[in-house]
Amino acid sequence: MEVKKIVILGPESTGKSTLCEELAGHYRTVWVPEYARTYLHDHGMGYSYNDLLTIAKGQLALEDKYAEDFKNKLQSLYSGLSTPESPANSRPFFIDTDMHVMKVWCEFVFGKCHDWILHQVARREYDLYLLCDIDLPWVKDELREYPDFESRRKLFRLYKDMMVNQADPWVQIRGDYRQRFIKAVRAVDHLLAAQ
Repeated sequence: MEVKKIVILGPESTGKSTLCEELAGHYRTVWVPEYARTYLHDHGMGYSYNDLLTIAKGQLALEDKYAEDFKNKLQSLYSGLSTPESPANSRPFFIDTDMHVMKVWCEFVFGKCHDWILHQVARREYDLYLLCDIDLPWVKDELREYPDFESRRKLFRLYKDMMVNQADPWVQIRGDYRQRFIKAVRAVDHLLAAQ
């Protein structure tokens, strides 16, 4: 049983967490929450450049823990079966935020990025990226910083430029919540069928 890692990324208030949760429910699988939300709840919004490195390391530790637990669960579930009782020989695993997000965050706020984060961007492998567009209305949240459209547009361009300039497949997710979910499911189904 192969695990397909799918990252949901994009600027704040673009429905990433909602989409992760919906997709995990649809595929009856697991999703990794965004570590930054927990960190900022605990430490406040007055973060520093070095805090972003701590958040990045926390995100990857969380992702690795969830991935290991998920693989162990699949192994125990399918051990002894010659053919997995699954519509495909792989299972999706959804991740809300990766090191691309941390790179954009560092560079947008501080004008530079930690070498450790850049190394992780180059090193870690994923099977698909779902890039959430800024066409949803911005929703106020105590942890969100950029309600103005111009900042959101700049951030989205940074994400899109990164996706265009990397080798892994990616799909832009737009529309209302229902349209986003449908487009994301099509992209994930296509990935799972292509094995």
